[in-house]
Amino acid sequence: SGLYYSGGYLATLKIPAIGVNVKVYEGTDSATLAKGAGHFKGTSIWSGNVSIAGHNRGANCVFGDIHTLSLGDTITLTTKLGTRTYSVTEVKKISELDDSDTEATARNCITLFTCVRNQSEYRWCVRAVEKT
Repeated sequence: SGLYYSGGYLATLKIPAIGVNVKVYEGTDSATLAKGAGHFKGTSIWSGNVSIAGHNRGANCVFGDIHTLSLGDTITLTTKLGTRTYSVTEVKKISELDDSDTEATARNCITLFTCVRNQSEYRWCVRAVEKT
């Protein structure tokens, strides 16, 4: 509970290449994603693999363009524990049933997910690793 900001969010996510600056809340249900991006329960918010989902259309279209990110683009996550900067290493389309990219990792990374427009059986997955 000490990780939450007074507005009820866990972090702020910035992706300059696509103009994203969004608060990250706990959970990935519809009510949560209506407020901003959602942190996958059971994944880390700081060390290892931080997994975050967001809508790609509608009123809260925060991840509409993540599939257009290029290798090397920067993603920044700020929490009460500090700020980490990541570099995009992979952009791929995965099955909606594939949750392997939310698994814990030894290396600090961030993994972003959103639906693929007009292809409900797929998700966009963007992985970025911490810049050193």
